[in-house]
Amino acid sequence: MEWETVIGLEVHAQLATKSKIFSGASTAYGAPPNTQACAVDLGLPGVLPVLNQEAVYMAAKFGLAVNAKVSPRSVFARKNYFYPDLPKGYQISQYELPIVEGGQLTIEMDEAEKTIGITRAHLEEDAGKSLHEDFQGLSGIDLNRAGTPLLEIVSEPDMRSAKEAIAYMKKLHSLVRYLEICDGNMQEGSFRCDANVSVRPKGQAEFGTRAELKNLNSFRFVERAINLEVERQIDILESGGQVSQETRLYDAEKNETRSMRAKEEANDYRYFPDPDLLPLVVEEDFLQQTQRDLPELPDEKRQRFTTQYELSTYDAGVLTANRDIADYFEEALQAADCEPKLCANWVMGNLSALLNKSNLEITQSPVSAAHLAGMLRRIADNTISGKIAKQVFEAMWEGESNADQVIEKQGLKQVTNSSKIEQMVDEVIASNPKQLADYRSGKDKLFGFFVGQVMKASKGKANPAQVNELLKKKLAEN
Repeated sequence: MEWETVIGLEVHAQLATKSKIFSGASTAYGAPPNTQACAVDLGLPGVLPVLNQEAVYMAAKFGLAVNAKVSPRSVFARKNYFYPDLPKGYQISQYELPIVEGGQLTIEMDEAEKTIGITRAHLEEDAGKSLHEDFQGLSGIDLNRAGTPLLEIVSEPDMRSAKEAIAYMKKLHSLVRYLEICDGNMQEGSFRCDANVSVRPKGQAEFGTRAELKNLNSFRFVERAINLEVERQIDILESGGQVSQETRLYDAEKNETRSMRAKEEANDYRYFPDPDLLPLVVEEDFLQQTQRDLPELPDEKRQRFTTQYELSTYDAGVLTANRDIADYFEEALQAADCEPKLCANWVMGNLSALLNKSNLEITQSPVSAAHLAGMLRRIADNTISGKIAKQVFEAMWEGESNADQVIEKQGLKQVTNSSKIEQMVDEVIASNPKQLADYRSGKDKLFGFFVGQVMKASKGKANPAQVNELLKKKLAEN
């Protein structure tokens, strides 16, 4: 039997506010355990939550960016369940009336586009964290995260493979960073997801029984966990069994999923409106101002890069996937006043390679956009060749000032004097009579040998275009 996979994602984006959603406690990452949980976060008697307006603003920005409805009236509810890191015994969330309803994101798969629907996005508070290591068989509880603002973004079950799920998740990750509502740091838990996965016979309209994979905090783990779960469910069904609705945990070390608990339904949480919080009213003036505050979004920027800079769809997509990379590229290009493709190649190639190798973000690059632009100007005016530019770039990466100073200090100026290049070409040809005879007898591939010998003689400084032109002329002579 042929099976079809059905996937929906619930992505939790930690909002980039300085304080928590219902208290003034800090959201800064890395503080000692239990030093950033105030009386409100702990739910002590007599305290009352006060909604953080900045969290509302960020949620509204997201809603407008995905063409959703930002509800003029939404309600906070209490989601009741017991867990050691949930100090109040309930989580303040939104249920029947969320702040964002509907919306969509378009993903690219194999040069084709697919639209993924967004069911809703709602505001809620995060729980604390249970720690299971270094406590001699016990568990520790860190409540620093308790009350941290989250935007839970729930997709429609529109994805049909793990690759589609990753494409959607990456697109969402890029968007929240563009909007500056979430730093997207998956290692710190700022951007994580739960995946609802089921399978059904190909052509069947009814959904199969789903399992929820909890707290996946890397793109790689999401893809692995979904593929494992799909395989597990198909094996059960083809063996005549039935898939249980449950919550499962992905174990990255063992590369397996295992059951955590039976999947709860909404009524298990006994939702009811929080009596301490008034309904959230979003006024039209607030919404209009939020609309004006929206930046150029990734899809818009990608389209502009293809038209304004005549870059390929692929290059524009790579450069605009990250807002900081897009800004770096444009800053360097404007300062260099060179061909956009030249700048794009350096940003996507040598710069990205060294950033990845050093595990750095582009905002931490040792080579600034201005310094890269200085080097690109020297390539464009033939002061240095592309090969020499790699030496210059590496020197700047190691902290050796700007391109002009590196070129001067290391004597890297390109040889463009035609008489000097011609002299080197003549010497190389005269020194290799056998290769010359073979070339003239039809072994055209030897042309590369002669180019290499001239470049070696010039220590890489000869202008490659001039070398090629002179060699073609000299080798054709009898």
